[in-house]
Amino acid sequence: MTVSSTNTATGPVRVGHGPHKVLALHGWFGSARGWGFLPDLIDPERFSWAFLDYRGYGARRDVAGDHTLAEISHDALELADSLGWDTFSVVGHSMGGSAAQRVLADAPDRVDRLAGISPVPAGGVPFDLQAWALFDGAAANPANRRAIIDLTTGNRLSGRWLEEMVRFSLDHSTPEAFGAYLTAWARTDFTDEVKGNEVPALAVVGEHDPALGADTMRGTWLRHYPNARLEVLANAGHYAMYETPVRLVTVLEDFLGA
Repeated sequence: MTVSSTNTATGPVRVGHGPHKVLALHGWFGSARGWGFLPDLIDPERFSWAFLDYRGYGARRDVAGDHTLAEISHDALELADSLGWDTFSVVGHSMGGSAAQRVLADAPDRVDRLAGISPVPAGGVPFDLQAWALFDGAAANPANRRAIIDLTTGNRLSGRWLEEMVRFSLDHSTPEAFGAYLTAWARTDFTDEVKGNEVPALAVVGEHDPALGADTMRGTWLRHYPNARLEVLANAGHYAMYETPVRLVTVLEDFLGA
C-alpha cells in the first residue's frame, strides 16, 4: 500500500496511484485518518484515494471555518483541483455522505460515481427532543459520544472499542467544529438539488444501524437517484470500515472500478 500526505501540515491523506480517482469525506466522529482499516485494504494499482480533513478536524484542527456542508464541498473541489482531477468519484461516510451529495450538487459534471457508507440523506436527519439532546450534548460530553457510537452499532460491540472511538474523536476534532457540524448535517435539506441526478450511486449500510439503515436508504437515497442501488452488510452497524472492512472495500471497489 502507498500512503502519503502532501508536504503541508494541512494536506490530505493519499492512498494509491491508480486510474480511478476517489475523494473520501469522513463522518462526524472521524477524520482523514479515521477510516479504520479501509485505507490498508485499498488496491493501490487501481485506485487513487484522497482523504480530506474538514476544517476543525485532524490536520486542519486549527483552520478556521464556518463548518457547513457548502464549505466541505468547496474544500473538496479545491483539493480535486490541486490534484489535477477533472472528474472523480466521491465516497462519504455518515455526515460525509451528505457532504458527498453536496459536492454532486455543486459540481455534477465532475462526479463520476457517488458512494455513501451509512450516508446521511440530502434532507438531513429528523430527531425527537430526546435524541437531539443526546447528539447536541456530544460536543461537550464524551459520555454522549460513547452512547451514540454504541447506539448506532446496535449495542453489540466491546467497551474498549467504544472508548477508543471516543478518544479518537476528542483528539481529532475541536468541540466548536464538532458541535457546528451537527446542525450542518442534521438540519439541512438540498434534496431538490440532487433528486433525479443519474449518477451511478451506491448506498452501503450495516444491518445493525438503527438510524441510517436499509429502510432509511430506500426512502431517501434510492428515491433520489434513479441509478442507485443498496448493499446491506451483515454483522456491521454504522462503522463498517471498522466492523467489516474487507467486505466494505470489496463492495466499494467493485462499484467504483466498474
